[in-house]
Amino acid sequence: MVVAELMDLVDTSVANLAGPAIRADLGGGPMTLQWVLSGYTAAFALGLVTSGRLGDVLGRRRLFLLGMAGFTLASLACGLAPGPGFLISARVVQGLCGSVMIPQGMALVKIVFPPAHLRKALMPMGPIMGLATVAGPILAGWLLHLDLFGSRWRSIFLINVPFGVLAAVLGWYVLPRNGGEDRGARLDPRGVGLLTAGSALLIVPLIQGRDLGWPLWTHAMIAAALVAFGLFAVSERRSRHPVVTPSLFGKRGFVVGLLIVGGFYASLSAFVLVVNLLLQSGLGWTPLAAGLALIPWAAGTALATLASGAVLAGKLGRTGLHLGLSVTVAGLLALWWSTAHWGEAITAGTLAPALFVTGAGSGLLFIPLFDFILGEATAEEVGTGAGLLNAAQQFAGAIGVAALGTVFFARAGQPSPASFLAAAELVFGLCAGVCLLALSLVGLLPRHAQPAPH
Repeated sequence: MVVAELMDLVDTSVANLAGPAIRADLGGGPMTLQWVLSGYTAAFALGLVTSGRLGDVLGRRRLFLLGMAGFTLASLACGLAPGPGFLISARVVQGLCGSVMIPQGMALVKIVFPPAHLRKALMPMGPIMGLATVAGPILAGWLLHLDLFGSRWRSIFLINVPFGVLAAVLGWYVLPRNGGEDRGARLDPRGVGLLTAGSALLIVPLIQGRDLGWPLWTHAMIAAALVAFGLFAVSERRSRHPVVTPSLFGKRGFVVGLLIVGGFYASLSAFVLVVNLLLQSGLGWTPLAAGLALIPWAAGTALATLASGAVLAGKLGRTGLHLGLSVTVAGLLALWWSTAHWGEAITAGTLAPALFVTGAGSGLLFIPLFDFILGEATAEEVGTGAGLLNAAQQFAGAIGVAALGTVFFARAGQPSPASFLAAAELVFGLCAGVCLLALSLVGLLPRHAQPAPH
């Protein structure tokens, strides 16, 4: 699961840095490049919930291995793409395969590890999430610089192939053949169709709307998405085999936890975007320098997750979420102050304390949030629950980038260092406000997560 998560997180970010090189080699306009970058994210978000439920029907081990094999082959296809249309298609397939394997991995970890050891098993995830976000652009820049065997940008996709083969071979031998599947489960085609249509109608305008200036069709698609989700809810009530296990919504920890995830990931995604925009577009830093500046954030995430998994999450319960969100808010406010105080003289060193504190807050959140969202889920519920958790992260991230990215560019106006600094200050303050809203929801959770019988 760790290898799968790492491949997914790195692949989300590496193509951004290689975009100009891809366009120079393959051709295509700005919209073509946009879909090379966003086709993966859109396809990944679309398949998560359905894939989580599909694991209950077809077997989680089988789908994880199929998803990993498909992801690896799609990465090879991206690296060998002869033209932009082929590359976009391969990126979409890569995203769909990623959506198949990721929920199965999370569900299998929940099934395999008893509650006493689950937190320790999850300890690598926070560091991996932070490091992968930072390492993606650094890795891409390094590979582009090396130009291995004259591969230019293609190496950023081809590097997945040996890791994918290794993960598939290891998975074949170590993943449990019985993943706690619901043998009587079936998939409702009508529910799947409505959910996929609603997700597509929502994620496409969220990804492209900001760059295109929110034309009328983006608003129409969002409205149509709300209608599709409403029809999906009606269909689920009448279905004998619903796509989303209904009992999940009877668990307070699951419902409130997803709302907290939504607020936190919307803020986190906007924060990472704006830091990169400020440093690269506003202050003229290189992508590598901007990536290196985020290392304190990744380090804070890693250290806090280790502390949370080893000691804090089990002892603090709900208080751990209060602590994590409070530290995150403090870090974002420190980032706002640093930007306002140092202005154009800001350096990686002056940003480091605020970034470290923000990362530490993020790291303190991950494991207790998993406890509350999936801790109560039974073997029959965990596949759908894992899919919904990942989908909530993806959609919240897209909403955060779309909404706060639009605020950033509206405030920046005419591009200049001063205007970018002012826009960044505004967005950092808004991110802190969103995290405060998430913090206000923590009181609705039970004091401690109650794990389901193993």
